[in-house]
Amino acid sequence: MLTVSDYHVAYGQSEVLHGLNFDIRPNEIVAIMGRNGMGKSTLMKSLIGMVPTKDGKAKLDDLDITHLKSHQRVAGGVGFVPQGRMIFPTMTVQENIETGLTSTGEKKIPEDLYELFPVLDEMKARRGGNLSGGQQQQLAIARALASKPKLLLLDEPTEGIQPSIIREMARTLKKIRDNRGLSIVVSEQVLSFALDIADRVLVLEKGEIVHEEDRENLNEEKVASYLAV
Repeated sequence: MLTVSDYHVAYGQSEVLHGLNFDIRPNEIVAIMGRNGMGKSTLMKSLIGMVPTKDGKAKLDDLDITHLKSHQRVAGGVGFVPQGRMIFPTMTVQENIETGLTSTGEKKIPEDLYELFPVLDEMKARRGGNLSGGQQQQLAIARALASKPKLLLLDEPTEGIQPSIIREMARTLKKIRDNRGLSIVVSEQVLSFALDIADRVLVLEKGEIVHEEDRENLNEEKVASYLAV
């Protein structure tokens, strides 16, 4: 599904990601874990085209997305939910989701989106800025799904959200994967959330992958040690 090879990303002269190599398989949920400042958000922003790649390659199926603009990556099948959600606060819930339709050419929001997020169905006419943090996160995910991605990237989705909503989000993401047959990559610091959803865990430390393990064999203590400050 996604193949990342010898992947380097820099801000000016300062290299942040140092030659990453990993694959994301079809219908797989992968959690990319690490402390603040280890390169998780930089990786996500580079995969959606917000930060340029210095060297290496990223391919989605047979499409080389390495140097495509963000809107071209979305059209090619990459969905992105940014850190902090970044919904449009003055637009209604429905209008926010409709912005995700631009790459598909469709005019109508697919009904199954509202089935995944019933609270958004109830709040179609409410302004995005009047939603709770958890509801805004659901709105951001729904907007990304409206573009019909093959790969969904979520950058720190649990940030600022209460534990009960985090558990519900984990169930919803697994349902999205099962119903829509896409792959999901989540950058995350909350180990319990990653263990709830991930088939595989990668750990980033100072811009390098230092640990990789399937969920079923995961050494929780070892992963937790990488996350400890």
